[in-house]
Amino acid sequence: MMAHWQMGRGTRMMQSTLGREALAPQQCSVAGMVLIVLLASPVCWGDDADALALADQALEPAVARSDWQIFTEGMLGHVNQRAPLDDIRISRASVDVLLDTAINPEWRFTLANRADWLGQDGQYEVVNTLKEVYVSWQAQPNAALDLGRINQRNGVALGYNPSDYFKVGALRSVVSIAPASLRENRLGVGMLRGQWVWEGGAVNAVFAPKLANQRQSAAFSPDWGASNPVSRYLLTSSVQVLPGFAPQFLLLGEQGQSPQVGMNASILAGDALTLYAEYSGGRSAALLPAAPVAWHSRLASGGTYTFANNLSLSLEYHYDGAALNQSQWRALWLNPADYWAYRSAVFNAQSLPTQQAAMSFITWRDAGFKALDLNWMLRRDLVDQSWQSWLEARYHFERMDWALQWQYQNGAPGSQYGALPQRHSLQAVVKYFF
Repeated sequence: MMAHWQMGRGTRMMQSTLGREALAPQQCSVAGMVLIVLLASPVCWGDDADALALADQALEPAVARSDWQIFTEGMLGHVNQRAPLDDIRISRASVDVLLDTAINPEWRFTLANRADWLGQDGQYEVVNTLKEVYVSWQAQPNAALDLGRINQRNGVALGYNPSDYFKVGALRSVVSIAPASLRENRLGVGMLRGQWVWEGGAVNAVFAPKLANQRQSAAFSPDWGASNPVSRYLLTSSVQVLPGFAPQFLLLGEQGQSPQVGMNASILAGDALTLYAEYSGGRSAALLPAAPVAWHSRLASGGTYTFANNLSLSLEYHYDGAALNQSQWRALWLNPADYWAYRSAVFNAQSLPTQQAAMSFITWRDAGFKALDLNWMLRRDLVDQSWQSWLEARYHFERMDWALQWQYQNGAPGSQYGALPQRHSLQAVVKYFF
């Protein structure tokens, strides 16, 4: 195993961990549920939203497209580490393949795979992520069955998704802390999924059986122990109650755990402002060893405002009732072994280490020049006041992207971002589309 710094067993990272977030414990669960009820409306929160569009898509003329989507990506970078650690040089070469093809009018086959060659100070290793491989049967115009490894994404929020239940243990290789990259470049879950849509509504039913006991670190392992360590089911339903009002409800059942309930909602508050909220709650244990089972609420809420010049500003608040408050977080730092074991468990769950956090994300398309995009993400832990910043400039050519990415984290020793060995990093990325 190379010397890549790792937060979770079996997960390779090119740089630092994910930023995580939250709000005030007792106030948040009540306020969050009220906000969700007020905001309930259709949005791209996962497969229910996709299913709701099936009827409309059937009326649209077919557009010719390739069954294959392939790109390669190369990266060279430099990481500045906190004293007394030396700086390190990092590199990466990646190949991403997507095949989505019709076998016949009723059957489709989908394959999505990503291979990363990770380099650090002259040492190299390969990590393959089998994101998806499944078959689909369109039994009726409004009903479908899928079988195989599927990346089932849920949630309306950008930086933290408490209702995205299948994200746990799904990261094998983290090449970017951008939220879209984390949701896309992960292991799908082996499952049987049924979808049924009607005018104004959709229902999803998922069964994901246990397939292995432990995750595997072998380069090309499908890693069923990471994606399917326990048996789970997920029921989701989206119903358009009124025009522009279609909340999504979720029910998760998991072997050895009480059911979890979730909800997603969004509303257009004017021509340029979208407000949204996401909730999950249920009886569960915190991530600390021997933590008692209790009801825990998790919330992500925020909004996105889009300006006339193609600049979008998103602000979010995140809360996790199962995470640590300020006194618990400070006490944990006094025991380094327990501290890093806890952080590893949090990273594996893609959860929050402390109860409250905030995030802003700015995207500017055609930023002064056509085809130039600027992205800036700022995460702040509201419990220990540490913060993380990620900035990207990306220029799009016809078949190629050039990007420069800078990441910086700051905070007191023992804080979420101050405890990380990396202070800042700079990466140059080239992406070529076939």
